[in-house]
Amino acid sequence: MSEPKLRYPKLDKFYQQFLNEESSADFVQSVSLNYSPGTLERLATSGQRMTRRSAILALGFVGSFDNNEVMGLALSDSDRAVRMLADHGIRQLWHRQGSAGQQSALQHIYQMVEQSRMNEAIEEATCLIAANDELGEAYSQRAIAYSAVGNYESALIDCREALQCNRFHFPAAIGLAHCCLQINETSGALASFRLALNINPDLDNVRRQVAKLERMFKNEP
Repeated sequence: MSEPKLRYPKLDKFYQQFLNEESSADFVQSVSLNYSPGTLERLATSGQRMTRRSAILALGFVGSFDNNEVMGLALSDSDRAVRMLADHGIRQLWHRQGSAGQQSALQHIYQMVEQSRMNEAIEEATCLIAANDELGEAYSQRAIAYSAVGNYESALIDCREALQCNRFHFPAAIGLAHCCLQINETSGALASFRLALNINPDLDNVRRQVAKLERMFKNEP
């Protein structure tokens, strides 16, 4: 008797087509017609390697902040490709938290930070946080702006708030570490860099920072 053929989700086929054709629009359409976010979450956590890659990529395209937990856990997946897809995809989910108007305001804050309009970014982020104090990205962007103008204490507070809102917000953990360095709290910096690595183990620059600080503490008299 011949062995039964292994059955793979259609999602794997969509993923392979995406790799071959590089058409994100076709991939999104195929996924949206065949899978719910809940099913994608299940495949992202229990599927074979290729299926996990497919599901994490799909969630990055069509998911919402509701999928943040699954995407965050995928940052530590055993497969490097899954981890890389999660690193990119989870940032997309962070842009989709809150109402449409709040998402639009967040995009405007990104633009102001990129244009070094830091005081304006602080003001708008403060208004956005007043409207929704669960937006980790709003705290994170305000922290960047505070840090840029030299207000490291306020930036540090906002990095902690971002992590309180979203435990997978590794950029906030990195920001927290840099704020600690600026105010000479090296032990806090080391702890924060380690936290970032615990969330996202593939942060090579952070790993080097951890090694540097560990050597420094080891060599202290």
